Amino acid sequence: HLGMHKWAYTPLYRGFDDYFGYYLGGQNYDSHKKDNGLDFRSDYYDKDGKFVDELRWDLDGRYSAELYSDHTVDLVNKLKSEENPFFIYLAYQSVHAPHMVPQRYIDQYSSHITDKKEKVFAAMVSSMDEGIGNITKALENAGLADNTIIVFSSDNGGNVNCVGKVTSSNYPYRGGKRALYEGGVRSPSFIWARNRLSPSKSNAMSHVTDWLPTFWSLASLQGKLKPNNPIKTKPLDGFDQWLAISENLPTNRTEFVINIDPKPVRCGHQVSHAGLRWKEWKLIIGQGCPPSGWYPAPGFADLENACGPYDSYIELYNIIEDPSETKNVSDKFPDIVKMLTDKIKAYNATAVPLGNKPRDPASNPRNFNFTWMPWLDMFDEVPDEAYTLTKEVWLAGNQLSDDDISSSMETCIAFDQDIDLVEF
Repeated sequence: HLGMHKWAYTPLYRGFDDYFGYYLGGQNYDSHKKDNGLDFRSDYYDKDGKFVDELRWDLDGRYSAELYSDHTVDLVNKLKSEENPFFIYLAYQSVHAPHMVPQRYIDQYSSHITDKKEKVFAAMVSSMDEGIGNITKALENAGLADNTIIVFSSDNGGNVNCVGKVTSSNYPYRGGKRALYEGGVRSPSFIWARNRLSPSKSNAMSHVTDWLPTFWSLASLQGKLKPNNPIKTKPLDGFDQWLAISENLPTNRTEFVINIDPKPVRCGHQVSHAGLRWKEWKLIIGQGCPPSGWYPAPGFADLENACGPYDSYIELYNIIEDPSETKNVSDKFPDIVKMLTDKIKAYNATAVPLGNKPRDPASNPRNFNFTWMPWLDMFDEVPDEAYTLTKEVWLAGNQLSDDDISSSMETCIAFDQDIDLVEF
């Protein structure tokens, strides 16, 4: 979801040394195709330092979770002799739609799960779990486990309501994926670090942007870099959360933006919305949903609440006292509402304009031997080095002009009108 219309937006040009996977999303787990094009590749630098984008037609028919696990095991075995700390980011396709899994995993649940969808979903989790087990075993065999930190996390709460019957439940939290409520914002996560962490639970406020400074702090303290080596970048949104995690100390984070989005989303909000958490308070402006209810509510049918009906609708919740978000107290605390609204306005004033663009016919995989490629760069040379993605470069790179589209259409095949391609 970070872009692939130009090479500069792909992983190796964002700082990674090795990439294995796909650029888009929601593809077939076996054929590794999205709509009418292959999108599965190995990106790396060869022995001469030249960028290589190897399309993996040879992996047709092999299940993606197993491929990702095997590739990560190979990386561990390759990196075990490295002196400097390494970072591996493994984002399984599991358990995102389309729900697919080899039959051998489904057979494990043939006796005690009768619902077909639930059986497939459970089997997909098992295939991912097996892969993580293989990776941890590889770390043990390589002698790296004692000096490795493993973080398992998800990108959002469980998907409910939109896709019909699914196995997800965020109860007692409200809502789910796409919602600003806690069921959509909170996600399961755990951290394993032998001899560094004792079994515990942390309720510290944290955000995905906190991982970068946390990882950097841990790597810099291993003796390979200068102790407490500061991150020499522009100011970051994140905080080093290691002491909050390891010693249950207070976090420096007191707030985070949940979302600011003026555009509607399929199966989500249909009017402009924004959400902010500050200390114990959460403010939602516009629609915080759908989904809006509690799924499933034990002993009851799923409870669904109506969404806020218009774009100035206000909801305020005390998350510490009311984590299930059952009591909108916006009318009782107008000063809190105003303060958090001002914070949202301040954040929004620093945001770059939306980069949403219409479909470009030139990106059709039929133009590139039925493969998905960074189409705006395909008639130029691959860049020799990564771009520095400043705000100005981002804005320049995301402007798809009429000239870009018309000139590329002269040499490329247009999309078939009846093909529903990428959802942005």
